[in-house]
Amino acid sequence: MHKCYCDTGLQFENCCGLYLEKKQKAPTALALMRSRYSAYATHNADYLLQTTYVSERGYYSKSEILKWAAANRWQKLEILSFTENTVEFKAYFLDSNNRPQTHYEFSTFKLEENEWFYVDGKFE
Repeated sequence: MHKCYCDTGLQFENCCGLYLEKKQKAPTALALMRSRYSAYATHNADYLLQTTYVSERGYYSKSEILKWAAANRWQKLEILSFTENTVEFKAYFLDSNNRPQTHYEFSTFKLEENEWFYVDGKFE
């Protein structure tokens, strides 16, 4: 057992692992965002596509998601702010040249039929 990638301090199996292994659906937009970060850290492109809102999925490629996720070593997730359907965060990672990088995003989520989905994000 190991700590979850999303930095809650919980064990992966009792945190994002519940969602990535389809034992539960993320109950909030924040939980979904954390689980999507963990999906990048574990190279789970299927989960990332499945949790993207259906009208937005065509803008993403499973192979490109997997390529980007696997090329980086995910270090830390920092939640800056959140509301019911938005999450502002920074994701820290080492790129393929082992250089520290920060990905900033203000993400929007949508609840549909009791399931949260990632809609889009604004980046810096």
